Amino acid sequence: MTIRYLVTGGAGFIGSAVVRRLIKTTANQVAVVDKLTYAGNLESLAPVATDPRYQFERADIVDTAAMRRIFKDFSPDVVMHLAAESHVDRSIDGPGEFIQTNIVGTFSLLQAALEYWRGLSEANKEKFRFHHISTDEVFGSLGATGHFREDTPYQPNSPYSASKAASDHLARAWHHTYGLPVVLTNCSNNYGPYHFPEKLIPLTIINALQGKPLPVYGTGENIRDWLHVDDHAEALLHVAQRGSQGHCYNIGGNNECSNITVVRSICKLVDELAPSAAIGRREQLISFVADRPGHDARYAIDATKIARDLGWRPHYSFESGLRQTVQWYLDNTAWWERVRSGVYRGERLGIAV
Repeated sequence: MTIRYLVTGGAGFIGSAVVRRLIKTTANQVAVVDKLTYAGNLESLAPVATDPRYQFERADIVDTAAMRRIFKDFSPDVVMHLAAESHVDRSIDGPGEFIQTNIVGTFSLLQAALEYWRGLSEANKEKFRFHHISTDEVFGSLGATGHFREDTPYQPNSPYSASKAASDHLARAWHHTYGLPVVLTNCSNNYGPYHFPEKLIPLTIINALQGKPLPVYGTGENIRDWLHVDDHAEALLHVAQRGSQGHCYNIGGNNECSNITVVRSICKLVDELAPSAAIGRREQLISFVADRPGHDARYAIDATKIARDLGWRPHYSFESGLRQTVQWYLDNTAWWERVRSGVYRGERLGIAV
């Protein structure tokens, strides 16, 4: 049976990975909705853009009228809501956009989805799912031990994570109050191909290739649980297809690593795969800079529930995934050079406090 997927934010990093997987590995129909802000890139969808089962609509999720029209025209069975402003540093500099997209936009989308769902036949109502995709950052910061579970209390510490926490609460409320069939996921830090180069891993790879300084916040001891984007995309489809209504699933890579270890690992890989006598050892490019305001110390995901209930586990180790990612940036210089020649050139963000 063909399923019709509406993917918001489908031109972004995680969204495009979901769309590529849907088109390449299933017979389903996919409609992408994306505002095409600085982080939205149609080139990330180029591998599937000519497929007749794919269509694209440039629209802002805040625009309720546009969302209602798209629901009516496309008649989705599943909504995968990934559209979001997502960079903590940008949220520090300009929180307003995060409030608009992540909170108001999610509200607008939920309202359009609810109206659409109420008009479906009973059979199609039962089949419909609204999958809200979120982050582990809503849980706050961990100490040296412990992991985030689905029942961990929310304690967001940045404008970004606060806006995502609010959107999570809205999605959950629309399920409990109105009966909308909602499932939620909270993921750890993603990395992999097509990652916009303001984030730690792609920024470090590109700067290392170009012989530029490699900035590391504070002492570099902040720890993240790294999840390859292709593993995440697979997990999201498991949840969208088989997740229980009203349930939340944590998705993690089981790959805890400090930021300084990540940067040093990238340096070694770039030295191996793209040696440069002119640049020398890339580790010499590392520079410690003033820490991000309110920088969370550690994130770690307990992904027991999704493994137990849906049978998903990550395929990539951090070592294999990082090597694949570095190689992708080496093989796709045209993609990131076009990004770097546009709205973002690698400058420091998140210091306007």
